[in-house]
Amino acid sequence: MEHQNGMSIGYPHQTIIIFDFGSQYTQLIARRIREMGVYCEIHPYNVDKQFLKTKNIKGIIFSGGPSSVYEENAPKIEAEILALNLPILSICYGLQLITHLTGGQVVRAEKKEYGLAELRLTSQSPLFKDIPDQSVVWMSHGDKVLKPGQSFKVIARTENSPFAAIAHETKPIYGLQFHPEVEHTAFGRQLLKNFVFEICGCTGDWTPQSFIKESIELIRQKVGKQRVLCGLSGGVDSSVAAVLIHQAIGNQLHCVFVDTGLLRHNEVKEVEQVFRKHFKINLTVVDARERFLNRLKSVTDPEQKRKIIGEEFIRVFEEEARKLGEFQFLAQGTLYPDVIESVSFKGPSATIKSHHNVGGLPESFDFELLEPLRELFKDEVRQVGRELGIPELIIERHPFPGPGLAVRILGEVTKERVELLQKADAIFIEELHHFNLYNKIWQAFAVLLPVRTVGVMGDQRTYENVIALRAVTSSDGMTADWFKMPYEALAKISNRIINEVQGVNRVVYDVSSKPPATIEWE
Repeated sequence: MEHQNGMSIGYPHQTIIIFDFGSQYTQLIARRIREMGVYCEIHPYNVDKQFLKTKNIKGIIFSGGPSSVYEENAPKIEAEILALNLPILSICYGLQLITHLTGGQVVRAEKKEYGLAELRLTSQSPLFKDIPDQSVVWMSHGDKVLKPGQSFKVIARTENSPFAAIAHETKPIYGLQFHPEVEHTAFGRQLLKNFVFEICGCTGDWTPQSFIKESIELIRQKVGKQRVLCGLSGGVDSSVAAVLIHQAIGNQLHCVFVDTGLLRHNEVKEVEQVFRKHFKINLTVVDARERFLNRLKSVTDPEQKRKIIGEEFIRVFEEEARKLGEFQFLAQGTLYPDVIESVSFKGPSATIKSHHNVGGLPESFDFELLEPLRELFKDEVRQVGRELGIPELIIERHPFPGPGLAVRILGEVTKERVELLQKADAIFIEELHHFNLYNKIWQAFAVLLPVRTVGVMGDQRTYENVIALRAVTSSDGMTADWFKMPYEALAKISNRIINEVQGVNRVVYDVSSKPPATIEWE
């Protein structure tokens, strides 16, 4: 089966297919299965099902979703799918859907069930191998099964859900009212493992090493003798994409790194060291600092900053691309979540949009996209990066906004304010490493506020800048909790910033979660 960008033909590995009915947990199901070394793909529920007859598809999962199966426009799936002789695991809305398809009855529950519930197994099943008779599961539903479909039996129940888990009497088809993919379900990973290995017969043949080997072959087939241009940002995704492509085609790849003047402290030197000196990749570093700072003079609105930086980036990139000659392909570090989020579960006609990691390059660019990472989640990209020998400095680097420090400098962006923030941010990150906290945090950074406060340094009264520190934990950036920073670390960071960064006399710590706040301040 050929993917949208032509990078993958067929299913070289044993594959589990997830049909998405709109659950907020769908990506989490896929990640859990990928963690087992089994390849897994997400598709809209109403995609053409012909591909299910493709070699190596070993099982199907129906996700949950917000709809009620008895509603007129509720998402449905063809009943014929149950006759394919493929194992099926249906979760929450998926359970209600297979009940509906097989003549059972689903109704609105008198008592909705959200949160933890105690699951009691009522009969033996390979789905519950190595799972105790009683365990805690996570429920999130307003409908319930009143009568299971034809040939289905109950295999587990909770106090409020008499049909918490059901199984077909002769086929490997299962339904769960609870969510095994979330952490709150005590034996959820074991249950998914049982489905994937015991019921679907997978062996776990998908590894970073196999991905690299196959990707190199596919890149060589696709590119041939043509040249590839890559906009390198210094972040994890574009870095791994660049090194992977370079392993495949060597000097046919040329990377461009634009120094906007809004990058992290010493970032340009680090990128040059890793990619030019260590990996011997063709790299052009464009010094465009003055251009960006001139365009940002007197601009304070965050959206205007983003627009200006995006436009200027395109101009710089276009100019440099022309200087470097003819290129057939533009390489990007597009990841699987980008692809999934671009395909609405509401309809197969939704198109996949291009995610331009190099700043939103225009359609007028006459390039074919090369996106070798578009099948991977972020944690998988990091694993591939390690296999490729990319330093931990880059592999574990926290996310960084496209417009750079411009959206972490509240108010006007000037050279002096950028340098001040770079120094404060560098101290913050250095101390997080020193206290072994950096890898426990999803994202950490300093923000320069557009206010000044009174302070005393020595015997002198000061009226200087405020730095806000932000550190959050998250699995995907969609929601985030503020990181409970040890006081010892906060004290050291604050003391160093105030003493070493001229122009700062106060440091504050942001204790807001997302929602209601966002991770970035602008």
